[in-house]
Amino acid sequence: MIISCNESHNDFILQGFSDKPYLEKVLFWIILFFYCLTLAGNMVIVLVSMKDPKLHSPMYFFLSNLSLLDLCFTSSCVPQMLVNLWGPEKTISYIGCAIQLYVFLWLGATECALLVIMAMDRYVAVCHPLQYTTTMHPRVCLKLATLAWGTGLVQSLVQSPATLQLPFCSRIIDDILYEVPALIHLSNTDTTYNETQMSIASIFLLVVPLIIILSSYGAIMHAVLRIKSNSGQKKAFGTCTSHLLVVSLFYDTVTGVYLQPQNHCALEQGKFVTLFYTVVTPTINPFIYTQRNKEVKGALRRLGRRTGFPRITKKDDICLPIA
Repeated sequence: MIISCNESHNDFILQGFSDKPYLEKVLFWIILFFYCLTLAGNMVIVLVSMKDPKLHSPMYFFLSNLSLLDLCFTSSCVPQMLVNLWGPEKTISYIGCAIQLYVFLWLGATECALLVIMAMDRYVAVCHPLQYTTTMHPRVCLKLATLAWGTGLVQSLVQSPATLQLPFCSRIIDDILYEVPALIHLSNTDTTYNETQMSIASIFLLVVPLIIILSSYGAIMHAVLRIKSNSGQKKAFGTCTSHLLVVSLFYDTVTGVYLQPQNHCALEQGKFVTLFYTVVTPTINPFIYTQRNKEVKGALRRLGRRTGFPRITKKDDICLPIA
C-alpha cells in the first residue's frame, strides 16, 4: 500500500505479524502475561526500596530507578502492541507514532546510561570500600541518576526529529514497534545520514557503555579474587552477578536490532528480538535481582507482614546506606 511522499502525516499501519493471525493471538496472551508480571514485579521493587530502611543504599536507589524505568519503558509500547495484536485495526496517527518514538528512544537510551552507573557503583563498593560512603553520597547518586535520564532525553531529542522528517513513501511498517531502523527502512530516499546518525548513537550508547561495564567488572573480579574469605567472595560475586546478567540480556538483544545490517532477514529476526528486550527482559529483571538477594527477600517479608525497622540494624559490607 503506497501513498505519496507529501502525505506522510497520514496514519501508519503497523504490520507486525499480520500475515500470521494464529501467531498474533498466541503472542497477545503471552505478552499480556509478561506485561502483568512486569508491572507487579517492578512496582514491588520500587515500593520496598522506598519503604524499607535497610534498602536505603546507592545500590537499591539505582535499582529502583531501573525498575521505574522498566515500568515506563514497557508501558510506552506494550499497550499499543497488544491493541495491534488483538484486532484487525493496526493503524496509529502520525502524532501517536512520533510520541511513542520520542518516549521509546528516551527510555531506551536512559537504560543504557543507568546500567553503566550501576556498574560504577559496584566498582566503587568492591574496589574502594573505604571511600564508598563519600564517593556515592546521596547527592552524587541523585546527580548520576539525573544524568542518566537526561542523557536519554537528549538522545531522543536529537535522533527522533531526524527520523520523523524522512519522506515516508509507504505507511506500512513491517515491525511490531515504531523503531528507528523500521522507520528508516520505510523511506525510499537516501537515508545515509540517518543510518550514520544511528550508528554513531549506537556506538556511544551501546558499545562504549558496554566497554566501560566490562572494564569495571574486570577490576571487580581482580579485587574479589584477592579477598581471602570465601563468604566475602560469594557476597561480592552475588551482588555483581545479578547486574551482569541484566546487562547481558539487555545489550545482547538491543545490539541485535541497532548494530546489524538492515536487510529483510534482519528485520524479520528483529521482530522477535524486539519482543524480547521490550517484554521479556523487564519482566526478568526483578526476579534476577531478588532471587539470590537476602536484603530484598527480607524486605519483601517485612512488607508482607506490614512491619518495618526504624533504623538500619546491620551494615552491609558492600552496600553501604545512602541515608
